Amino acid sequence: MNLSFRKAEENDCGLILFFVKELAVYEKLSDQVIATEDLLREWLFEKKKAEVIFACEDGREVGFALFFHNFSTFLGRAGIYLEDLYVLEEFRGRGCGRALLKELARIAVERGCGRLEWACLDWNQPSIDFYLSLHAVPMEEWTVYRVAGEELKRLAGSGN
Repeated sequence: MNLSFRKAEENDCGLILFFVKELAVYEKLSDQVIATEDLLREWLFEKKKAEVIFACEDGREVGFALFFHNFSTFLGRAGIYLEDLYVLEEFRGRGCGRALLKELARIAVERGCGRLEWACLDWNQPSIDFYLSLHAVPMEEWTVYRVAGEELKRLAGSGN
C-alpha cells in the first residue's frame, strides 16, 4: 500500500461530511448527524476549531482523522484529542488506521504535545483490540459526561 497524507482544505467539506456520515453508520449513530457542509466550513476553516487529515492511496482519500487540541493542566501543555477516525471498509486491515494514528502521533510530537487521546464505544471490540495493539491505555477510572442540546441551553440560562 502506498499511503500519503494531506490536510483537508475548505473545498473538502463535502468529503469530510461523507466520512462523518460513514462513521456514523458504522457506529450506529446516523440519526445524530446534523452537521452540514456549511457548518463544517464555518467551524473547521473559518473558526479553525479542529483539523482534518486524509489518508490517501494513489490519490484517493481512503480514511480521515478529525482532531483538535485539548489541554492538560497536570502536564502543563496541550494534547491532541482525536474526535473521529474512519477508514473505508474496503481498505481496513491494510494498515490505514495505524498509519493515521502514527501520523497524528508525529503531529503531536512535532507540536510538543504531551499526549494523544480519544474515546471508543464500549461495544466496538475490533477497535478496542486495535488500540490495545498500539499500547493505548484505556482510562477505566474516568467517565465522560456530556450536556448538549436543550439541556446545554437550560444550563447556560440557569442562575444556579
